[in-house]
Amino acid sequence: MTDEAEPRLNLNRWGDTSDPAPGRRGLRQDACSCFDQSRPHPRAGVEFHAERQDTSASGWHHLLELIDEAAADGREEFRPLTGLSQEERRQIITLPPSIAQLTAVKHLVLYGSNLVRIPPEIGAMTSLEEFTHYTSYRLHWLPYEITRCRKLTRSTVSTRALFGNYKLRPPLPRLQPSRGSVADLDLGNLNPRRWGATVIHRCSVCDRPIEQSGLHQVWISLRVATDVLPLLVDACSVVCVASLPGSPRDYTPAPHKGGRVDQPASDWD
Repeated sequence: MTDEAEPRLNLNRWGDTSDPAPGRRGLRQDACSCFDQSRPHPRAGVEFHAERQDTSASGWHHLLELIDEAAADGREEFRPLTGLSQEERRQIITLPPSIAQLTAVKHLVLYGSNLVRIPPEIGAMTSLEEFTHYTSYRLHWLPYEITRCRKLTRSTVSTRALFGNYKLRPPLPRLQPSRGSVADLDLGNLNPRRWGATVIHRCSVCDRPIEQSGLHQVWISLRVATDVLPLLVDACSVVCVASLPGSPRDYTPAPHKGGRVDQPASDWD
């Protein structure tokens, strides 16, 4: 399911993850000015969010505990934001790699989050059938690894918040030049403004260690569950890039580096 109106704070339809007083979004969600999510500006410049997760924050430690609890009891639905205070929710801008433990979770609910990125470890959530991150207006893309969630058939997304979405056609961030070697790159401490993440260790396609090869980042648009999503691929070689599937009709057909690439015109009224 996708949003059909301009972004606004909606009443919570998936559990107690919104503020008690509608309209006070600032308590749990920072403003985002990456691009105008109400009007098309296809030639505007965009970048990745530069924020780094504060791993000393109370919300981060609380989230780690909630993930451990969910993994231990094997629950099938996980709504981590309901267990956090408003301020703690705002402290969470990504999920920890430990979400890889959540192999029994079928429904992940991140409604109204302050997230700016999702880690590639989401691909280990192999039981995932439904992913709800509606009104997470700062989450503009997902990692290619989500395609490993083969059972994922339902998603609830704020479409206008996505890079390259068919309603507004905002551009996608320009990716760094491909590298045949990463010997001079600290893959454990990257600038998220440049690379989209602070850590890149494995190939999104073949899962081999990036440290043993190169780094070839590309964008690809693919249907994931209900929606076509912009996916960031961290590939280890041109061979892995060449093995990527084609994009659906009305999207840039081949993997690309972002920036001012030609996108089909929006026919959204």
